[in-house]
Amino acid sequence: MINLDLGHNHFSGTIPKCLNNLKSLQYGNSSYSVQFGDYIEQATVISKGQVLEYYDTLKLVKSIDLSSNNLEGEIPEEISSLVALGTLNLSMNQLNGNIPSQIGRLRWLETLDLSYNNLYGQIPRSFPFLTSLSHLNLSHNNLAGRIPSGNQLQTLNESSIYEGNPWLCGVPLSRYCPGDERNDEGAKDSEEDGNENEKLWSYVSMVLGFIVGFWGCLWHITHKKVMEVCLLSIL
Repeated sequence: MINLDLGHNHFSGTIPKCLNNLKSLQYGNSSYSVQFGDYIEQATVISKGQVLEYYDTLKLVKSIDLSSNNLEGEIPEEISSLVALGTLNLSMNQLNGNIPSQIGRLRWLETLDLSYNNLYGQIPRSFPFLTSLSHLNLSHNNLAGRIPSGNQLQTLNESSIYEGNPWLCGVPLSRYCPGDERNDEGAKDSEEDGNENEKLWSYVSMVLGFIVGFWGCLWHITHKKVMEVCLLSIL
């Protein structure tokens, strides 16, 4: 078990880069482990958006909770090396800067809560590689750009995950990205052009039909008169 729970305190300053010295969080599901003794029997962890109690499965808990403090500065890129981490909660701080670009390396991460900070920039393209993610909260920051999609992110389609970021766009938000809006208008214009073309060809067909019918009728009348004149001359 690695359960670093320092939430709901008054810690200030930046998140230390030395967090990547937590060796047991760097080895995934390998045999590397730390023995704490039999006296550890129960722990409470906020994970997947709820309070969870762990007993027999306590050794599986790998959590870092620094929420509800006064931490500031950027989230250190070194945190991306903790590939065995299951829960990361940094919500309700004063963190700023970009989300670490290599955060997608945390392939065992099930819960990620970065809400209520001052994070800005785009959501990293590596996000779809968080294939174990089942709870995500990026709300109430200053993130911008298109929301990435693919893999596990397809199942996390609640708009509340991204609310409070006025410059984010794309699914699942109703806010179009610039290119999407243009494509929709283009599709609409194309559809309207198609309808106009159909109407035009309909009119052209009607006119051609009228002309052909008229000339056919005229030829028939003229031909009939010629035949009558010929018959009269013979008689």
